Amino acid sequence: MEALGAFIRSQRKLAQLSLRQLAELTSISNPYLSQIERGMHQPSVRVLGLIAEALNISAETLLIQAGLLDARAQGAADPADEQVAAAIRGDRRLTQEQKAALAAVYDSMLGTGRDRDR
Repeated sequence: MEALGAFIRSQRKLAQLSLRQLAELTSISNPYLSQIERGMHQPSVRVLGLIAEALNISAETLLIQAGLLDARAQGAADPADEQVAAAIRGDRRLTQEQKAALAAVYDSMLGTGRDRDR
């Protein structure tokens, strides 16, 4: 649970969101999100889905981090792909439209075909 919490915290910071902002985006209480990030609670699949959506990462990524999916069995994205996506999301110089376009080009070049609303 600590690794999952640390991963969520790092993704939140890359997205340049405060804990309160993430709470607002997910409709999950700020204290509960804090406990998840500190590894004190194992969130449900529904909560992981809400967090993934707010952070613009795939739900599968969080489910794998939580140990609820096997990355190899699911043919999950390479962790490097998620790092690139996080870097794109975290670049303050780009507009949201530019981030979405850059992510779409990256995905199309790799043939991942994931739809990114960034």
